[in-house]
Amino acid sequence: MRRDPITLFDNGTHKCVCFDNLVTGGGVQSNQFVILDGDQAILLDPGGDLTYTTLTLEIAKHLALKDLTYIFASHQDPDIVASLDKWLLHTNARVICSKLWARFLPHLVANYLSNSHGINTYERIIQLPDAGGAIPLGDSKLMAVPAHFLHSEGNFQIYDPVSKILFSGDLGASIVDDAEPITNFEEHLPNMLGFHQRYMISNKIGRYWANMVRGLDIEMMVPQHGRPFKGKEMVNKFINWFENLECGVDLITQQNYVLPKI
Repeated sequence: MRRDPITLFDNGTHKCVCFDNLVTGGGVQSNQFVILDGDQAILLDPGGDLTYTTLTLEIAKHLALKDLTYIFASHQDPDIVASLDKWLLHTNARVICSKLWARFLPHLVANYLSNSHGINTYERIIQLPDAGGAIPLGDSKLMAVPAHFLHSEGNFQIYDPVSKILFSGDLGASIVDDAEPITNFEEHLPNMLGFHQRYMISNKIGRYWANMVRGLDIEMMVPQHGRPFKGKEMVNKFINWFENLECGVDLITQQNYVLPKI
């Protein structure tokens, strides 16, 4: 059963909304987020065709689609931004992504959009340098935080200093069917462990990330899949756990590179 959107933060002028449980069929559960400040709004990781129609209907309750200012793509995966052509057609939003993916995202856009509608995908893209940077939104500024190789080589997270929320993309993701805040970290670990061991690249990168985000004042960390970490205690438990996790290439051996028998 579809749930109502979850308001993560609202001070009257600045609002963060989570849309979850939009995926039906065989796709993995995913969360989409909108941050609004004044008359501007940014949509984070809008997803693909499985979420597009329902997501647009839900967003329309908060703002007119044509007023969407930005679409943020943390990386290039199908569940992140496969519906890009529809958003380019129906909104005037610009797309923010890593400079590594700027020349690849146009492959997601059908030729008829450029031929019949004059849409130039590449010109609509704002390329983030590897160091990230500030994204102006209304009277606030969001921070594009480097998260390279977690799990994509060109990957960013969004930190919102007003709400003190870190939108962490695939980091912290869990394979569950709801987006309720985690209440018991240890019980939640089995929902995260396998995913992080396979999709995150190494403990070295995990330690770099942990050292970096400890410089942020984080009240909530919300991943693109699964349940959020609410409160500093729960956020710090995740940071400490991931900082010490062996994953990715740490676990690979020659046995993973054996010719198959035919």
